[in-house]
This record gives sequence, structure tokens and C-alpha cells, in this order.
Amino acid sequence: MKLSQTGMGTTKLNNIDEMYPGQSILLQTGQLVQYGAGLFGYGTVPLLVRRNIEKIIVETLNKYGCIEVLLPTLQPDTIWKNSGRYDHYVNDGTMLITESNKGTFCLAPTGEEAMLEFAREKLKSYKNLPVTYYQIGEKYRNEIRTRGYLLRGKSFPMLDAYSFDVDEESMAKSYENVRNAFIEIFEKIGLKVIPIVADNGAMGGKKSEEFMMISEQGEDKILYNEEKQIGLNTEILEREDYKDYLKEEYGIDDISGFKEIRTMELGHIFQLGTRYSEMMNGKFTNKEGKECLYYMGCYGIGVSRTVAALYEQCVINDEKWGPCGFVLPNSVAPYKVQIVPKVENEEKLKLANTLYNKLREKGIDAILDDRETVTMGAKMKDCKILGTPYLIVIGDKQEGENVELENMKTGEKTVESIESVIGKLYNVYIKI
Repeated sequence: MKLSQTGMGTTKLNNIDEMYPGQSILLQTGQLVQYGAGLFGYGTVPLLVRRNIEKIIVETLNKYGCIEVLLPTLQPDTIWKNSGRYDHYVNDGTMLITESNKGTFCLAPTGEEAMLEFAREKLKSYKNLPVTYYQIGEKYRNEIRTRGYLLRGKSFPMLDAYSFDVDEESMAKSYENVRNAFIEIFEKIGLKVIPIVADNGAMGGKKSEEFMMISEQGEDKILYNEEKQIGLNTEILEREDYKDYLKEEYGIDDISGFKEIRTMELGHIFQLGTRYSEMMNGKFTNKEGKECLYYMGCYGIGVSRTVAALYEQCVINDEKWGPCGFVLPNSVAPYKVQIVPKVENEEKLKLANTLYNKLREKGIDAILDDRETVTMGAKMKDCKILGTPYLIVIGDKQEGENVELENMKTGEKTVESIESVIGKLYNVYIKI
């Protein structure tokens, strides 16, 4: 990507939001554009970060035997009335609806109803089970509080998956399978996330866990045992049977060693049992030829919440000015290196273009900062703004075909030939 073609200028950061500095930087630099409360447009780099996260999700779920599908987000009100949840979502103002001469339609806040409609025609026999379908698509919720920018939007991309099984034991196996996939997904993204004991709440069912990232920016408080790496949502303690529930489902019989910490929820998984299949008549034929209800599981990751959490985690600080940009992890950074040449020097600019083209030939995505009206110093600051892991400077201090390579995370700088730099970056991103 050549920055001269993006329309990117220079922005002086002012009044950074102390609670959410990462997203505040994205907004001030035009990488996120806010159209209204909870409604955002993505610039190139955060959009590609989001797509890389989605790629990790897809590849991992496929590895665990899940099947990708895509369902409409605009849905007829009839499927929601069939489940009995239409009035609940409309009355509390969560669901956005539109009325027309063709009927009333809903912008889906979640996907249980649509997925059950989808599965019913395909999973008619025990021979078709078990199966876990998943999709990544937009969801819509008329959130009253849109605090935290992408962390609580009205429109947001979400991974939602649904397992269908013949009985409770099989459902538990599918649940564990997706749980393991989620743990691997967040590890690949570079976020330390803890599965914690949660209450099923309005979703119903027997068992659930939230995937929480320890963060002072989070809206949730949990009880956490650092030694055992076990956490639980404080809502659990509101259950009359919480002691029996914790011991039976999670083997926790003493919470005296747990302390309260603040966390950010990025995912949630549920064992739903037969609740939704019963409401919507979701049945299959068993070995004896008898109709039985599906045992279901439900699993979700907030993709935009994960993007926001990642940016907040990757904020870097200038000793004098405070938050000044990011260093994105190698696993999701869309561009691995940013080339900053002295453009008024024809030889330096030619060398920069040669290096840029050779990197692309090797499959290493790069940014060439070829803007003519921006100073070298401002360009190097913009490398931090875009979160690029490596910076290459080609200025007066670098002689011949030598360039300066800086690791933006460690601050380590070396002066090397362009062939040496290409080889080093190839080993980091392609070969290994």
C-alpha cells in the first residue's frame, strides 16, 4: 500500500480518551469514522486487522470440524414470533424492525432462530448428527449505552456458532470441542483470555462460560483465582443453588481464594439443551424411528469487540506525550513493514520502490510512505499510528543500498542491505 493513495494526512493527537486510548487514537487519525452512537466505519488497516481475526476464527473452527454457513441478517418477524422472543426483544427496545407492505422484518440481534430454521431441513436424521454450523455476520442491537466505541456498538460483526446433537452427553462433547477452539483462537490472535463460569441468564440452558480478558477497561467484574486460573462471574452468586451449581458443573467447592478483578467479555458459550428446539419444533428421527428434539449449544465471539480489545492492548506510550500509537502483533498486522524514504532524493525514493516491490514479490505486505508534503519525522510517527511491526528508514544517514530496520516493539535498530532485510523479514513472516 502506498500512503499517497490513501488520502492520509498528519494528525496531532489531543485529549486522548483515558479509558479507551486505543480507539480514541483510531478515531482522531481517521482510521475509525463514527457515523452516530455505536455506528462506525473502518479505514484500511483496522478493516484488514478485523479480516485477519476473522481468518483465524474460520481456519480454527474448520480445523475443529465446524461447518461455515451464512444466514440473512434481515429476517421476517414470523421466525421470532415462532420462538416466542419477538415481544421480548421489541418491548425492551433491543431489536430494530422495519415495516413494509410486504410484512414486518427484523434486523437480527442474534442467530438462534435463523439457524434452527436453516438446520431443520438438513438435520432430519440422527445420521446427520452431530454438526456445528457457524457464521460471521453483522448483528444489530439498539444499545441504549454505546460506551466504549466498538466494544458496544449498535451494528457489529459477530461469530455465532450452533451445535446440534442427539442427547445431552453428545452436546457436552460438542461444547468442549468449540471451547477448545475458542481458546486456540484467542491464543493465535495474541489475547490472553480466561474462560470463566457464567450464568446462562436469558439464553437458558444448563451451563455457560464467558471468555474474559483481564482489563481495567472492561465493564465486568469477576472473581478470579490466579493460582488455579479459574474465574467466575459474580452473577453466579445470585443463584440460590450457586454452591451446588459450582461444585456439580465446575468442581469448585471453595471460593475463599478468589479475588475481584475487572474484565472485558469477548466471547460466550452455552449448553442450551432442548429449549430452542422445543420452542421452534426442531426435531430429528432417532435410531428407533422416533422424533426427538435437538440438543443444542450456542457459541459467540464479538469480532469488533476483539478488534477493539486488541488495539487497546497494543497501545504504546511516549514518555513525554503519553499514548502515541500501537504495535500490532505479527499474527494480525496486515502490513508487516513500513518504508519511509526521503522522497525528495531520487536515489532514495528509487531504492524504496525497489525494496517495496521485492518485499511484495516475496509475499510480505508493506506500506510505502511516498507522501511528498510530510516530513520524515511525521512519517516515522505515523508508523506507530498504523501499528506496523517494523519500520525501514531510507534517509541521508544510510549510505548506498543500506537501510535502517527498526523493530517497533523492542526499539532495536540495525543498518543492513536491502537483501539482508528482505531475508530477515521473509524468515519472520513467510518461511517460519
